Amino acid sequence: MTEPLLRVEGLTKRFGGVVAADAVALELARGEFHAVIGPNGAGKTTLIGLLAGEIPPHAGSIRFDGSDITRLRVDRRSRLGIARSFQITSLFSDFSALDNVALAVQAHCGHSFRFWKDARRDAVLREPARAALADVGLGARAQIRVDRLSHGEHRQLEIAIALATRPRLLLLDEPMAGLGPEESARMVGMLRKLKGAITVLLIEHDMETVFALADRVTVLVYGRVIASGDPAAIRTDPAVREAYLGEQEARAHD
Repeated sequence: MTEPLLRVEGLTKRFGGVVAADAVALELARGEFHAVIGPNGAGKTTLIGLLAGEIPPHAGSIRFDGSDITRLRVDRRSRLGIARSFQITSLFSDFSALDNVALAVQAHCGHSFRFWKDARRDAVLREPARAALADVGLGARAQIRVDRLSHGEHRQLEIAIALATRPRLLLLDEPMAGLGPEESARMVGMLRKLKGAITVLLIEHDMETVFALADRVTVLVYGRVIASGDPAAIRTDPAVREAYLGEQEARAHD
């Protein structure tokens, strides 16, 4: 049997008396598009933070490509091939989309932001940036200043920044949040193109997006995994109906 790209066992995180991750077990095969869903407060964002290395666990282990990365820093995980969308929380609004992605490539290569002017000239930095923008559908918008891009384009740009580091595992934290119908459709189309080319873990509230994209779905409630399987099985799982999807929503998909 092929070793999964990501294997999580017994991952636990507490914030005071709140157990945000309760002995979470999770596996992602190479090239899999895996969605994690759950109600507010389920621990989804905590899980992303644990996987990215932003939050230290109290117990459990994280193995990536066969190696234990449980205690590795964010930058070490990034160099191994783990990227998180929105990890750069503020874009450089007076720079172009291409400049923003080139700066991310520069930072990933270990160069200082003091030399940002080089990122505007260096083909070694700009060509991967152009490729990442094309991957998310922003190729024609490369020279547009960020403050002139729409909210949906900002979301696409943030994913381009993550892709520019050429990750093997992409962690996406609610990329559909705040998008209108047309922007949502574009985002789903863009994410669909990533399927199979890169391993993706998606945190998302939009169930249409989840069931349109995911190969497998894991359901978190109060930090604990209550179900994990293919989308069809998750839709009909009684525990999921009761805890999250609800009978009415589930019947709508029957």
